[in-house]
Amino acid sequence: MNPTIGWIRDLVASWGVPTALVPLVPFLLLLIVLYAVIGLAAYGARRRWPRADKTIAFWLFISPWLIGFAIFTVGPMISSIFVSLTSWDLITPPRFVGFANYTEAFQDPRVGQALKVTLLYGVISVPLQTALAFVVALLLNAELPGMRFFRTIWYLPSLVSGVAQMVLFLWVFNPRYGLANDVLAKIGIEGPGWFNDSAWALPTVILMSLWTVGGAMVIYLAGLKDVPANLYEAAAIDGAGTLRMFWHVTMPQMSPIILFNALTGIIGSLQIFTQGFIANGGPKDSLLFFVYYLYDNAFKNFRMGYASALAWILFVVILALTTVTLRGSAFAVYYETELGTKRRKK
Repeated sequence: MNPTIGWIRDLVASWGVPTALVPLVPFLLLLIVLYAVIGLAAYGARRRWPRADKTIAFWLFISPWLIGFAIFTVGPMISSIFVSLTSWDLITPPRFVGFANYTEAFQDPRVGQALKVTLLYGVISVPLQTALAFVVALLLNAELPGMRFFRTIWYLPSLVSGVAQMVLFLWVFNPRYGLANDVLAKIGIEGPGWFNDSAWALPTVILMSLWTVGGAMVIYLAGLKDVPANLYEAAAIDGAGTLRMFWHVTMPQMSPIILFNALTGIIGSLQIFTQGFIANGGPKDSLLFFVYYLYDNAFKNFRMGYASALAWILFVVILALTTVTLRGSAFAVYYETELGTKRRKK
């Protein structure tokens, strides 16, 4: 334990603070110090710039999030850079090894398998989810009786947690008594092994991912409601049919939202974990997703340095794919701003 924190805990314990609350005291003291610094800075800024009240109030109100972000996100990220350069088993002190963890990662065949499985999942599942959510949103955008009920039904599965989803689909796709094979048997088709078959495990997870397109569907639906009706009226006057209005009015107006859902889908697909964890990597590492392999090294093999190196490799992969997607979207996404028009002309 850090000597300073130990001294603070001993001091607080001597004040008669209950033992269960003692670990919280250093954190509370840190918050008090941070808010004291922020308060003094705000007081000094207000004396120097009397008209900056709104700016000061803005920074004060967002300071809890900024402090939490700095302590619980930026801090661990920075420390993980150092940890990735060490060999650390959480018990003995970290031992500096330089870039040995990264060298080992590039030579580890299971890292290649994890990248292959994760990228394959993302390449197939993201377009399918994006297209299905968009089609469902188009259908549910119609002003017909009962649409609110169907919108709710489509959205509800996205509220189910990943573990509950996986447990449910382990039963649905059970090769012996699962619902899927039971339905296939009634029409004369012998069902596959699903999660128990290395050839079918990943397609099963991809199929399972389509169950939760309700979240993206709601975003698409909101975008469709925001498309100006006068654009459709102008297109109809010019003689455009349904397909031409869809292609020349709906698609350009919805392109930023499609890009948003595609980006969040790419980032989410590369961080998939629960399915691989519940399936224990699947038969023959068919569900060895990258984050699951990272977790396996960190909390089963207690190789925190190697796991941190894997985390930064994944970060670089996600950053590269996100950058390529954003760059490639410049000529396909329509923005109703001067900046967007300039980008399209270039």
